[in-house]
Amino acid sequence: MKDSYALGPTEMPLLSETIGENLEHTTARFPDHDALIVRHQGIRCTYQEFDDATDRLAKAFLQLGVALGDRVGIWSPNNAEWVAVQYATAKIGAILVNINPAYRTSELEYVLNQSGCRFLISAPSYLTSDYRAMVAEVADRTPGLERTIFLDSPEWNDLFDAGDAVPDEELWQRESLLTADQPINIQYTSGTTGFPKGATLTHRNILNNGFFCGETLGYTERDRVCIPVPFYHCFGMVIGNLACTTHGAAMVVPSPGFDAGAVLEAVEAESCTSLYGVPTMFIATLEHDDLAKRDVSTLRTGVMAGAPCPIEIMKRVITTLHMSEVTIAYGMTELSPVATQTLRDDSVDRRVSTVGTAHPHVEIKIVDPDTGETTPAGTPGEFCARGYSVMKGYWNDPDRTAEAIDADGWMHSGDLAVMDADGYVKIVGRLKDMIIRGGENVYPREIEEYLFTHPDIVDAQVIGVPDERFGEQIMAWVQKRDGADLTEDDVVEYCKGRIAHFKVPRYVRFTTEFPMTVTGKIQKFKLKERAVEELGLARTSGD
Repeated sequence: MKDSYALGPTEMPLLSETIGENLEHTTARFPDHDALIVRHQGIRCTYQEFDDATDRLAKAFLQLGVALGDRVGIWSPNNAEWVAVQYATAKIGAILVNINPAYRTSELEYVLNQSGCRFLISAPSYLTSDYRAMVAEVADRTPGLERTIFLDSPEWNDLFDAGDAVPDEELWQRESLLTADQPINIQYTSGTTGFPKGATLTHRNILNNGFFCGETLGYTERDRVCIPVPFYHCFGMVIGNLACTTHGAAMVVPSPGFDAGAVLEAVEAESCTSLYGVPTMFIATLEHDDLAKRDVSTLRTGVMAGAPCPIEIMKRVITTLHMSEVTIAYGMTELSPVATQTLRDDSVDRRVSTVGTAHPHVEIKIVDPDTGETTPAGTPGEFCARGYSVMKGYWNDPDRTAEAIDADGWMHSGDLAVMDADGYVKIVGRLKDMIIRGGENVYPREIEEYLFTHPDIVDAQVIGVPDERFGEQIMAWVQKRDGADLTEDDVVEYCKGRIAHFKVPRYVRFTTEFPMTVTGKIQKFKLKERAVEELGLARTSGD
């Protein structure tokens, strides 16, 4: 029987240049094409204007004394300044530290100290967060942070003038010291326990991942990509920005944070051809009142990723949003991030039931979590990947790096997956999410996919809760369509006789929203905590 192993296509070579070099090459080819359009700021610039602006900012950083390998933090929602800092730091070999806009003081203090940030570029505030006050609060506890520049301050505007005073030769000299394998980015992964880990990524990691995502989507200089996903995460800055700038496509930013109405407005106004989002974003867009009023017929492709993609939602994206060539991507920050992706010409069945095949130049395999042996095709196990996209490691954390990347270079994802004989992968859950009910292994994703077929269910999340007799029982948290007359018993009856009896939820609860991270990943551990409290259940020893 065939093993669960595959190597992505290798016909097209990897890019061996830096991000700055690649941007220069794109600018030379498409100087007058739109590069960056930020709808909420009224900003629009061509590739030549964007390249020039990031050169000025790069020289300003040199004037500030930013050395090769220095860490520069950015704490802001999506805006033009975020993109400028991304490319300017890359041009001088500084390491950009992405700081989650939702962080509070303890998390901010931790990442500034753990990464060793010398400089911080920050928005003054966002939503309920007063960034100025929080930076001031942690100032005495972050001794390595030498300077913070807020985006609304005269200091920020003065930076560009300072950059003009630096000779171009100084920037060229710095660029001559850069190599593709130098670290360029630290992204902190949000764990459910312990402090976040700083995945350290290189030019080669993220430039190539963005490039091959764009290739898979068929991008050219004629594409206009709506990017409502956050820049602080790989989805925004790699699959979004770098996929565009490696192809001369336009980056279209609809709003500071996700807003379904702003997405629809941007798609229509800018004739966007591609749209990104996590499933919850696509659900909100499909349910928005403005959908019927907006012309979204220019859309053809896009990426749904960041969380398991419900089959029924994917079908509506293809039909209602005209995204006939939409793809599903799967990966993790530590893999820069995409490891598998469906193809634009894959059958609808493949695109709604799998996360695709191995990305170019990436090896993937499914292993038995207990033995480490590669499983036969069709047998669940842990998803692992190896290749150019594997991070350099967790910043200053060799122990946790060694736990994640084995001696042979394989990154262990912690995700449960199945690979078929043709190399297509289906994610069936997290190792820690798998439910063991009376000795039966139950993968929540299977039940969730089934629940999505109910016309009155908008979203569903399945968890295991403690049970004295079976060890664990199945519980479904359900978000029902507005106005739907759906009861808990209705949900259970919908499952009986249609899925295995041990997969039928023992408990059903309705909710209007799910606890989630900024990137739209639903936090099942919080659902479990809530369930244990509401149901009055005893916690298992593993909780």
